Amino acid sequence: MAKKQDTPKAPQKEQQKQKYQPTERQSAPRDEGRADAVQAQVMEIIGKTGVRGEIMQVLAKVLEGKDRGRIMRRNVKGPIKSNDILLLRDTETEAKPIRGR
Repeated sequence: MAKKQDTPKAPQKEQQKQKYQPTERQSAPRDEGRADAVQAQVMEIIGKTGVRGEIMQVLAKVLEGKDRGRIMRRNVKGPIKSNDILLLRDTETEAKPIRGR
């Protein structure tokens, strides 16, 4: 029997996959989004909302920015109590009031 001739192998560098290079968006620090956030203080907890009651609706007073002093209704997920400070990304949108059944 005759031996099969081996085909030449490709060089190792070409076979290796290119390493993952994160884009600028992915490599940005997580705290970057908080630079333009506005502080607001929780004045009153209105009630629970959401399908399972996991969202709290609160009245919050904006402490800085163009809407300083404005009291607005916001939905908050997670543990919250009166006088807590929230970081709001925008102060233009307001939550709809909770409907009674």
